[in-house]
Amino acid sequence: MKVTFSSRAALWRTARDYAYLTAGTVILALAMVIFLIPGDLAAGGVSGLALVVRHYTGWPVGVLVTAFNVPLFALGWRYLGGPRFALRTLVSVLLFSAVVDGWTYSVGLRLLTDDMLLNALYGGVVGGVGAGLIYRGRGTSGGTDILARILARRLHIPMAQSYLLSDALVLAAAGFTFGWEQALYALVTLYITGLTADAVSQGANVVRTALIVTARPEVVTQRILHELDRGVTVLQGRGGYTGQPRAVLYCVVSRGEVGPLKAIVREADPRAFMVIGHAHEALGEGFQDWDAS
Repeated sequence: MKVTFSSRAALWRTARDYAYLTAGTVILALAMVIFLIPGDLAAGGVSGLALVVRHYTGWPVGVLVTAFNVPLFALGWRYLGGPRFALRTLVSVLLFSAVVDGWTYSVGLRLLTDDMLLNALYGGVVGGVGAGLIYRGRGTSGGTDILARILARRLHIPMAQSYLLSDALVLAAAGFTFGWEQALYALVTLYITGLTADAVSQGANVVRTALIVTARPEVVTQRILHELDRGVTVLQGRGGYTGQPRAVLYCVVSRGEVGPLKAIVREADPRAFMVIGHAHEALGEGFQDWDAS
């Protein structure tokens, strides 16, 4: 059977996704066994709930994570894409559980430092790197990821609210179990994990978008094209108050090009109106290649 270029590209993307998924899951598990479990930091999610239950039962965290994911896994199979969803989530959950329990029984659970703030910070950073790599591999770590997506799709509950509710319940349980000081440290871990995961999954190459309303669109466009070597899209707008047609320029630049862009617009049309916004990623000519995304 002849393998086409598109099929080779699809195989490469799948292999890359599973490499991200595997590396991210292992790193996330290491954050658990090095920082979170020995520090009693139940930083939300199913793994945090497993840590609380372990305190009362003594059951292994990995086994508990797998058990808690079984009903969520069944729901995800039904509502989130069947086999494709299931395989990636299954790989992540089983690998996470195996690494956590394997490390626990072979190496043991010992804190690197007695400074709980350092445990909270580094647990969040390392766990965030792992979670971000899993997201880059277009996978999930199971647990509340599954629940949040289902609630968003079926009940139209925003994912942010779903995460907030589930994590708040776990943190409350952690407060009653390990003490409220530990719960506050766990909250720090949860926050740092989210920030780091966003940075890793979306990339650190934050770019800037600009919308420019100007009476001299030709001059501004030509200067951006030749001086910044950036593309410009000319949109047709209309003033809401005057009703007069206005050209609206849209362009994407790097952070270092914001200053030169402001100078160009100011010099070409001092009466122009410009809005600069943030974008997490830019794909295509002049920015990140599609095959690398």
